[in-house]
Amino acid sequence: MSDTPVVAQKSPFPVEVTEGKTYFWCSCGKSSKQPFCDGSHKGSDFAPVKFTAPADKKVFFCGCKASARSPLCDGSHSKL
Repeated sequence: MSDTPVVAQKSPFPVEVTEGKTYFWCSCGKSSKQPFCDGSHKGSDFAPVKFTAPADKKVFFCGCKASARSPLCDGSHSKL
């Protein structure tokens, strides 16, 4: 299996998160439940990234899987 993630989309996923709730962001790009993990990484070196919401708000989860601030978008998709 490749050590390069699949680009799920070249834009972030806006998600309304709930304070204190934990989310597991897909790092491999193969999940059918983007931006969240569905276990598609099994058998690879990829693992989901845990994110606990600090407040009730909208956050932007990385869709290109290239963010240096994963699981959140840092604009890396604009360079793809």
